[in-house]
Amino acid sequence: MEPVRVVQMGLGAVGCGIARTALACPQLRVVGAIDVDPDKVGRDLGEILDAPDSLGIPVRDSLAQALDAQPADVVLQATGSHVPAVAGQLEEIAAAGCHVVSTCEELAYPWVRHAALAREIDAAARAHGVSILGTGVNPGFIMDSLVLMATAVCSDVRRIVSTRVVAARERRLALQQKIGSGMEEAAFRDLAARGEIGHVGLRESFLLVAAGLGWELDGFDEAIEPVLAEQPITTDHFEIAAGQVAGNHQTIRGASAGRELVLDLTMSMAVTQGRDTIEVDANPPMRVEILGGTHGDQATWSIIANMAPRVVEAPAGLLTMLDVGLPRALG
Repeated sequence: MEPVRVVQMGLGAVGCGIARTALACPQLRVVGAIDVDPDKVGRDLGEILDAPDSLGIPVRDSLAQALDAQPADVVLQATGSHVPAVAGQLEEIAAAGCHVVSTCEELAYPWVRHAALAREIDAAARAHGVSILGTGVNPGFIMDSLVLMATAVCSDVRRIVSTRVVAARERRLALQQKIGSGMEEAAFRDLAARGEIGHVGLRESFLLVAAGLGWELDGFDEAIEPVLAEQPITTDHFEIAAGQVAGNHQTIRGASAGRELVLDLTMSMAVTQGRDTIEVDANPPMRVEILGGTHGDQATWSIIANMAPRVVEAPAGLLTMLDVGLPRALG
């Protein structure tokens, strides 16, 4: 079988990680790279990735230029977290006849937060016979796909609690910044009230699980609180005093016909050991625990690459992880 030809769109920290992972996959062939940063455009992708040799893949500043140089099957998009910011790119990619695997968190289940835009993107994908998928480690796997798989051996599911604890000091600077590291509590709460801080995609994971179980929700409640440092924390990027923000604690919970679904996420510089836990109150009860947690960056790079052949095989349209079959590694 011929390798799937992929173009990497977006060469930030996540996009570069995806590109390196895709280059190492025999089932994929990286044929192009796109970024709007003038310091990257025109340079060889190998140079951007600090590879030992040139890859013969110049970074282009537009999809049209990349596809004129080399046709592709799938675009791996890592350019934004919010659907309105990436919708135009998605429709352009669809019009070019390419499938998409995107890291956009809100795209993991966009049918509630961005219903009108989701319909437009879906129509564009169907019109051009391509599939578009938003995925990643979270949302995309840990707090939604894996949760649903944990219920596969259960009946009479009454309550599900998915808990994720992220040791943020082990993660890249952008994540440490987005959880409010080093801020004063009042400033954090002000940003939280405007929805301008914290993890993007927890609601999408919640809605994906409910949709997968066929639960019609009576409603849901979301909350975000700062995690305050109990003692000074020193890292490569931050000096956090006791009482300042070390991270955030986000929850979303809802009910459906007496059944309850809870997602609980903590991302903190004060945490030294990550953990992922899924608890299902059902017959039989189920508990899944990943000791040490799941490394979000490497996991995201891998799942984006792994899903590239799946979207080629999937039906046309704007899809979720419910539509593409059992996620798994390539080869």
